[in-house]
Amino acid sequence: MKESVREALHQRLTECLEANSYRKTPERYAILDAVFAMGKYFTIDELGAKLAADGTFQVSRATLYNTMRLFVSLRLVIRHRFQGATRYEACHNSGSHCHRVCTICGGIMEIKSAEVAEAVGRLHLRRFRKEGYSLYVYGVCSACQAKLTRKKSSEQKKQKSQKNNNSNEQR
Repeated sequence: MKESVREALHQRLTECLEANSYRKTPERYAILDAVFAMGKYFTIDELGAKLAADGTFQVSRATLYNTMRLFVSLRLVIRHRFQGATRYEACHNSGSHCHRVCTICGGIMEIKSAEVAEAVGRLHLRRFRKEGYSLYVYGVCSACQAKLTRKKSSEQKKQKSQKNNNSNEQR
């Protein structure tokens, strides 16, 4: 992560912590750095393993959960529920985006859709101010679809072969 980005994130966290009268602990800043170094989607366990591997801080699971809850409320992190599993994502922008989720391998891909953004933008909700959105599209990715097709084809060949063997034995 670039030093200028890191400094901007630390400044943003400092402002949020001061505005909400939270303590500015070194653990929170270390966790923030690790979150933004993680890449796309991660679990609490993966975040804890990263912190341990970096040798930065040994933090308890409770500290990780509490800090992630704080980061979600401060809009530094987005919490997702993908197929029963909670995963987190560093929040670089407004947090409005769409995901496609493979129901077989669990792969997650962010997708850009101007049509969805425009539709949500045009949506007028009474007594409600929109701040962002998340859309999850569940299905089967092309890699898993290819595996399923190969498996089905292989099973059909095997059944046909067994059928031929059975008919030859009966003669």
